[in-house]
Amino acid sequence: MKAMSSISILAAAVALLALSAPVHASEMDNGIESSARDSYVFKTYLKGDDINIRSKDGVVTLTGVVSEESRRGLARETVAGLPGVKSVDNRLEVKGASPTPNSDAWLREKVKTTLLFHRNVSAGTTEVDVKDGLVTLRGDAATQAQKELTTEYVKDVEGVKDVKNEMTVSMTSRMTMAKVAGKIDDASITAQIKITLLYHRSTSALNTKVETTDGVVTMYGKASNADEKALVTKLATNINGVKSVNNRMTIEEK
Repeated sequence: MKAMSSISILAAAVALLALSAPVHASEMDNGIESSARDSYVFKTYLKGDDINIRSKDGVVTLTGVVSEESRRGLARETVAGLPGVKSVDNRLEVKGASPTPNSDAWLREKVKTTLLFHRNVSAGTTEVDVKDGLVTLRGDAATQAQKELTTEYVKDVEGVKDVKNEMTVSMTSRMTMAKVAGKIDDASITAQIKITLLYHRSTSALNTKVETTDGVVTMYGKASNADEKALVTKLATNINGVKSVNNRMTIEEK
């Protein structure tokens, strides 16, 4: 009799777990979808795109249409960095014809995207024109140092042959930058860093793992030399939302 009672209790416990598991999974999936929509990247850079997010047991499917190819990768990287996400099936389509790889339009898109993520440059007031790999920058910079930093970052974008910076130093730009504030979620920070490292020629080939906790970034991987490792730290430190960078990359011995 006692044995039968124990079996009944065990069966009831198993049944309860079976019922609660789908509920837990559903709550987790709803949390993933909500976190993605509320992320800094989706609310700032992807707000004009038609993106549908569906999560099932941590496997996320992205469908819809984005305006540029770079936004497909940005959406995927942001979702991939969210807690509970196991994998991302990126089915996003690009509106219209995508720029031909290595074309001026393709390069302009890369430059504009890269400038978006750096907090010490002003992407919103920077006009980018590209002709045969030569990038011309116009618009306003908050300081001379910002103007020079913009040139430096653009020169290192994969595919850029040279940069002609015609930006002017403006108080208006300085006031605009001062208004940019607010906490940025960890998944958005990680995504911005990954895309930035991918687009810069000096870091594009690196297999770098990026983790972010409360704005503190930890990086793993291999660098060819100390200068390359230092550049990774510099690029990551200047990304929107980053508080500090702990670069644990190892230098390959030749």
